[in-house]
Amino acid sequence: MNEMINVKDVVKQKYGAAAERVTQGGGNSCCGGAGASPEQWDPITSDLYDAAQAVDVPAEAMLASLGCGNPTALAELKAGETVLDLGSGGGIDVLLSAKRVGPTGAAYGLDMTDQMLALAQENKLKSGLRNVHFLKGEIEHIPLPANSVDVIISNCVINLSGDKDRVLREAFRVLKPGGRFAVSDVVVRGEVPEAIRHSMELWIGCVAGALRDTDYISKLQGAGFEEAAIEVTRVYTAEDAKEFLSSQSEQLQQLAREVDGRFVSGFVRARKPLTSGGTAEAAQPAASPATASCGCGPRCC
Repeated sequence: MNEMINVKDVVKQKYGAAAERVTQGGGNSCCGGAGASPEQWDPITSDLYDAAQAVDVPAEAMLASLGCGNPTALAELKAGETVLDLGSGGGIDVLLSAKRVGPTGAAYGLDMTDQMLALAQENKLKSGLRNVHFLKGEIEHIPLPANSVDVIISNCVINLSGDKDRVLREAFRVLKPGGRFAVSDVVVRGEVPEAIRHSMELWIGCVAGALRDTDYISKLQGAGFEEAAIEVTRVYTAEDAKEFLSSQSEQLQQLAREVDGRFVSGFVRARKPLTSGGTAEAAQPAASPATASCGCGPRCC
């Protein structure tokens, strides 16, 4: 429990600082040092969105992206659907999703970091989109009713949670029967050194908290999902590892050769069965948007 709390504290601190750098005109990096600039190539966060998507959202939303994939391009969103982004940050994937589902649909973003929520609200105003709603909360306790969402997306956030089983149970709970789980995440193939697993700083670098691919599938199935699968979208080499370990200790930098090809970005898919009761815990609804602490839910402002 203490480890989970510490991880959350570090994530809030680091992602809050990242939002402030963007607000102040600086750049961002998922795995680089604190002073990373937009010109610095990050092996995890670089080149995720095409030029058309880049001009479709405010520049600050693009700069604040700390993801490892582009779930909006792979989730096959349809007009009229309700989409929830877990750990929405500056809001880029929420804004892109809102455009995909159109005015008859809705896109929610859930984040626990005040600075990111403030930045996301600014980006929403700049976008002019009216079907976007940002909620404050933790992905382990989603402040939406059961069976209320068509698609859950997320971009390199679930790996940061200290209680991934709870996250997946909550995702299952809020999805409608037949709803889709479609997230980008960092996944491990094989074993990794314990020094990396236990480095708090690397939780923020999208690495230490990553699940093994087989464990990810097992946890999805354990939460009640079916058709669980992982499609590898990017493989990180030893040279990439040196980049995202550059701000760490010399000992950790020397571990780069041991993780060659073991960390990958993957598109994780699963589906909630059309008929499923789920677990007793998963069946209990969380707070509705009317009572949730939120940036701007449909009933909050």
